[in-house]
This record gives sequence, structure tokens and C-alpha cells, in this order.
Amino acid sequence: MKTAETDAFHAAFHAATGVADPDYDVVMFGGGPPLADELLALVLAGRKRATAMLERDVTVKGEPAPRIGGHVVVVDGQARPRAVFRTVEVRHGPLDSVDDAFAWDEGEGDRTRAGWLDAHRRHFAQQAAREGFAMHDGIAVIFERFTLVWPPELADAHRSPG
Repeated sequence: MKTAETDAFHAAFHAATGVADPDYDVVMFGGGPPLADELLALVLAGRKRATAMLERDVTVKGEPAPRIGGHVVVVDGQARPRAVFRTVEVRHGPLDSVDDAFAWDEGEGDRTRAGWLDAHRRHFAQQAAREGFAMHDGIAVIFERFTLVWPPELADAHRSPG
């Protein structure tokens, strides 16, 4: 959710880089503050360069769909803006279509496809239980790759220009 703080952070990014993308999105990774902070740390360390979400989050819940070239402000577990990434790839497919490269790029756990599937099956099953939908390996997922573009002291070490 956009706030005055995320607007100011995005404005600082824009002022420093000249990148004009007024329609930025905001994301908090994970299912709550501890996981959000853990996943943000992976982004800031350069290990996490991909993420996945259920397609129903866009079609049913109205969350913003990732778009190639779009900018996203990443917030920590207390909803404080900490980084900006630019989406470089978006793919729609069933959960079990994840490949080894994507699991590696997501940067979580042991970075294997089997580990990714196990963790995401559990995470999405918890969401399904809360929201009352059926979870299965063919459920539609949006796979997104990104590059870190802000703050500059981290982005310069881990990104392509952008």
C-alpha cells in the first residue's frame, strides 16, 4: 500500500536517478513482518532476484500485476520503504512449472526447485486456508524476476542500469 513515506522514498529515487515511473507499486514480501524482513535482507544482499505470487491475488484480490519495466518499492516488516526494484521478466504458469533457474534466483532456502516447491506449497496452502480456495500444483502463479535499482550503494553492486 502506498503511503506518504513510500511516496517520499520513490520521489528520492526519481530525483537521484531521473527515472520517471509515477505508477510505482509497493510490496512487502512474505506473510508477515518477520518473513518480510528476512526476504528483504536477501534482496539487499543480492541473493533474491525473483518472486512469485498467485495469479488470483491480481484477478480476485485486486493487487497490482507486475509489469516489465515497472518499479516497485520494497518495504520491511514495519512497512518502511527500503529499496526499489525494476521488474525485468514476468511469466504466468502453474505452480509446478517453476524451474531450477527461477528457484535459484528467488534466493530462498537451499535454492533448489524441490525446496522452492515445498516452501511455496506450504505458503500458498496457508493462504488458501485463510481465503477459502483450493490449493493444487496447477494453481496459476505469476513468476517475476527483478533487478535492484535503489538505494545506489546496494544497486551499484548488484544490478544492470535502470
